Amino acid sequence: MSGDHYHSNHPSVDQSDRTVPRNLRQTGDADIDLVISTRVRKSPFWHLSVEEGCHEATVYNHMYHPRAYIDPEDGGSEAEYDLLVNHVTLWDVAVERQIRVEGADAEAFVNFVITRDATDIEPMHGKYAICCNEDGGILNDFVLLRPGDDEFWFSIADSDLLQWLQGVTVGNDFEVDIDEIDVSPMQVQGPKSPDVIESLIDDLVDAVPYYGLLEATINDSPVLVSQTGFSGEAGFEIYVREATTNAEAVWNPVLKTVKDHGGAATPVDGRRRIAAGILSLGQDIDHETSPFQVNLGYQVPDHKTTDYVGKAELERQKAAIEAGAYPFTHKLVGLKMAGDPILEWASDYWLISDPETGEKYGYLTSAGWNPDLEANIGLGFVPATKLQAATDIPLDDSIYDADLDLEFAVHLPDEYAREPGEPVYATLAKVPFTESNNLSAREQAKIHARGDVDE
Repeated sequence: MSGDHYHSNHPSVDQSDRTVPRNLRQTGDADIDLVISTRVRKSPFWHLSVEEGCHEATVYNHMYHPRAYIDPEDGGSEAEYDLLVNHVTLWDVAVERQIRVEGADAEAFVNFVITRDATDIEPMHGKYAICCNEDGGILNDFVLLRPGDDEFWFSIADSDLLQWLQGVTVGNDFEVDIDEIDVSPMQVQGPKSPDVIESLIDDLVDAVPYYGLLEATINDSPVLVSQTGFSGEAGFEIYVREATTNAEAVWNPVLKTVKDHGGAATPVDGRRRIAAGILSLGQDIDHETSPFQVNLGYQVPDHKTTDYVGKAELERQKAAIEAGAYPFTHKLVGLKMAGDPILEWASDYWLISDPETGEKYGYLTSAGWNPDLEANIGLGFVPATKLQAATDIPLDDSIYDADLDLEFAVHLPDEYAREPGEPVYATLAKVPFTESNNLSAREQAKIHARGDVDE
C-alpha cells in the first residue's frame, strides 16, 4: 500500500451530506479466514457450489455467497470472465432472498413503497425498481416480479428489506401478507444462455420477453423463469420453488446443461456488471444515497400521481437539479483508469484526488479490469462542483452520456499502481461503459431520442 496506510478517515473528502461517513481508511486486504457458522444461512445451493470448487465467499443478505471458483493457476477470474462473455455460466444467487407481498391490496401497497408505478407491471412480468426512505435514500434496489394479480416478489439486494416492508404496514390499512418464501434463484448468464434454457424447458425462450416470466418445470420441479440478470449479457434467472427440497433436482441438470454448452459454475462477475453500469447496494449505493446521485434519477417518475414513501423529498431534489442546483456534495461517475489489471475484489474505497493539487476529494466504490476495453474501469464519487465547472448540463442522469474532458488521479494499491505510492491517471467515462445485450428502456430512449423510460 501507499503512504496512506492507516491514515485517518480522510477529512478532505467532504461527506457532510452523510450521517455515517464512508470508512475511507486504506487498510487493504487481510489474511483472515471466513468463519462458517450456523449464524449465517447457507443457501440450498451452497454445498453444490462448494462441490464445484467455490473457494472464496462473502456474506450477502445474511447468507454465504460464492465469489471464486476457478483457481488462479487455471486462469482465475479472467477465465470466469471469458466463460461469461463468450460461453455460459451458472451462478448461485440464492442470496437474492424472495420477499412476497400477497393480498387484495398487494398492488396498492407495492405502489406505495416503490418510486416507480407498480400499476404498469402486468401479471407474469417484472421491473427493476427501488425503495427509498422519507429522506430519499435508497433502501434497496431489486427485480420486482408479479407472478399474479395480487402477488409480487421482491428479489432483493443486500439489506433487511423484509422488516421495513412489514413495518410500513403498521398503522396502515393495507390488506396484505408479507414474508420471505422458500424460493431461491440461480442465474444462467452468457451468450449461450438461451440455448441452455431451451434445452431445459419445453418452451422457446422467445416466450420469455425481457423482464417477462414463465412458469415451467425442470426435472419435475416447479420453477419460475425470468429473462433478467446481473451481468449485461444475455441471461435468465431460474427461481426454484420449495428450494430447500428441490435444490439438487434443479441445480444438477442445469449445471450439466451449462457444461454441455461449454460453461461452468462461476461467481457473479463484478467487473462485467460495472461495465454494464449495474449498481451494487452497499458499494455504490446505500440508504444515504439519492437516486439522483447515481444514475437512477429515471426511477423517480414525473407523472406518478399517487403518494409513495419519499415522494415529497425526491420531487424537491428533482426540481432543484432541474433548476441548476445540486443538493449533494458528490455524484457517482464512471472512470477509465491506468494501472495494472485489477483482477480481485477491491478491499477498500480507493481514493480519488485532484491531479493538479493532489487534494483527496473522492473515492471509488467499484473497480476492475475490463478485457474488452483493455483498461481498468470503475465507479466513484467525485465532487459535484468539479462536474458543474466543466459543463452546463444539469447533474441528472444525462451527465452519464455526456462527452466531458475531465481528469482525475486514483490512488490504487501498489500492486496495481504503475509506480509504488503514486496515483494513476483516470478520465471520465460514459456509463454504461459497454452496451448490454438487453438494452434497458432508458438506453433505448437514448438511441431513439425519446423520453419513455418505463420497462
